Amino acid sequence: MQKITPCLWFDRNAEEAVNFYTSIFKDSKIIQTLRCGEAGPYPKGTVLLIHFQLAGQDFQALNGGPQFKFNQAISLSVDCEDQREVDELWAKLTADGGQASQCSWLTDKFGVSWQIVPRQLPQLLNDKDPQRAKRAMQAMMKMSKIDVAELQRAADGK
Repeated sequence: MQKITPCLWFDRNAEEAVNFYTSIFKDSKIIQTLRCGEAGPYPKGTVLLIHFQLAGQDFQALNGGPQFKFNQAISLSVDCEDQREVDELWAKLTADGGQASQCSWLTDKFGVSWQIVPRQLPQLLNDKDPQRAKRAMQAMMKMSKIDVAELQRAADGK
């Protein structure tokens, strides 16, 4: 187990969320599920905590109750190899009530914020030519889901 593991707080739907996430990302699995016993805090057998991995990264999902909600102050950033991976993850994570935001950000149906980032994005934004980087930044600021080809055209001044 890694030294620091993010814990995501859900309101009784942690198991549904974990099953959704592990179905999307390769190299993902449920490691352990802790269920409530006689002492609660929920009925015996109810999922309390799930230790799982997404793309080899450890996470925990807690059925903590309705007290806290997710917001965009914390997001999960996904390094995508190419436009195909961006498109695939974007479609899956915005399905069934997820919402697109701006500049590679989205919120899934559980309220978790994600950044779906093609590898080309930071490369273009850090281009040695400041004008290319500026044009790429201006193009990105108009996008929701990142379009790599459009970013490249913008950087090239086309």
